[in-house]
Amino acid sequence: MDYKISQELAEFLEKSPSSFHAAENMKDLLLSENFEQLHENQKWQVRPGGRYFVMRNGSSLIAFAIPEYEFKGMRIMASHGDSPTFKIKENPELETDGHYIRLNVERYGGMLCAPWFDRPLSVAGRVIVKDPSSGSFVSKLVNIDRDLVLIPNLAIHMNREANNGYKYNAQKDMLPLYGDLTSKGTFMKTVAEAAGVKEGDILGHDLFLYNREKASIWGASGEFISCGRLDDLQCAFASLKGFLAGDKQEYMTVHCVLDNEEVGSGTKQGAASTFLYDTLTRIHDCLGFTREDYLIHLADSLMISADNAHAVHPNHTEKADPSNRPYINEGIVIKFNANQKYCTDGVSAAMFRDICRTVDVPVQTFVNRSDMAGGSTLGNISNTQVALNTVDIGLPQLAMHSPYETAGVKDTEYLIRAAGEFFK
Repeated sequence: MDYKISQELAEFLEKSPSSFHAAENMKDLLLSENFEQLHENQKWQVRPGGRYFVMRNGSSLIAFAIPEYEFKGMRIMASHGDSPTFKIKENPELETDGHYIRLNVERYGGMLCAPWFDRPLSVAGRVIVKDPSSGSFVSKLVNIDRDLVLIPNLAIHMNREANNGYKYNAQKDMLPLYGDLTSKGTFMKTVAEAAGVKEGDILGHDLFLYNREKASIWGASGEFISCGRLDDLQCAFASLKGFLAGDKQEYMTVHCVLDNEEVGSGTKQGAASTFLYDTLTRIHDCLGFTREDYLIHLADSLMISADNAHAVHPNHTEKADPSNRPYINEGIVIKFNANQKYCTDGVSAAMFRDICRTVDVPVQTFVNRSDMAGGSTLGNISNTQVALNTVDIGLPQLAMHSPYETAGVKDTEYLIRAAGEFFK
């Protein structure tokens, strides 16, 4: 088995402990491929045959390639860069019993709490400082690249019912231990050193916990990959690889990675924002197209909403639908929901199946059991701003929303291959 793609994915995941780092890493790769960065607060100059990208909030990114000649429509693949975790609160240090310093955190998204205990953790994100020469606010990435904190479990002797089910209290159970009393008052100093700034210059921050355990390729034949943030950086990584490999001749191709999907997408950089709409209409304006031209292109476009899917769990096979049962390493999953939690319909499913058939990529289907509520993703949310044929897909995985998730080594390559054909 060729592990080159899985090793590249592992490196990308480990270099992306927050959505800010994921966006920055994609930015660096695009720049190395001679893409030009545009800025929302500046005038755009785009031309046929040009390759560009734009960022919003430092955590969302849209890259696009314009064909040299008149194009039919657009091919858009959207994913998200955030994952469930714990956000560091303001004034984070909590002194406990005059002996310990803990960090005050709150939930970001709907995570599994239990796997966060007894793991090496650290802190990543960004801080905001003011540039004294220009007066502008500048974002500085932060990754404290060492084992910094840990959330200790309560011993079984003090909680005899721990293995019979436990309801975690985020304010009591989930606070990470930072140090003993000698560490009091040092946390923000540690953050400042990691960001390369003075502590007193920090005016704001967005900081999150992340799991320090390295990615692992494992199994009897090395068929599985485990790491944090597979949901949804596995799809974002595959989308970018396919986007860069595509020919970009017939359609304007768009690689879109949005933030805040795990908390509802209702932010200026989320799927419910105008970011994608603003970018697409601005491109059309710059190229001299009319409003009607944009709507015509939209009608002849397709969007793939790529967000990982639930594989059949080996210990809980009853949780899967009786006839739609996706398995790891058996292909890309098309997701359906009658109440439009997923926006796939017969037309968009057919279009995606045809793409996969062309490049010999296997396809599976996911539908929730009819007696179980399911989650949603960014496809239907994005459609409220940019309405076009959209298919919701994902790669099958286990332990979704754990800080250490599991997927298949074959499936990443399947999505890269399908994305390359989609962006052709």
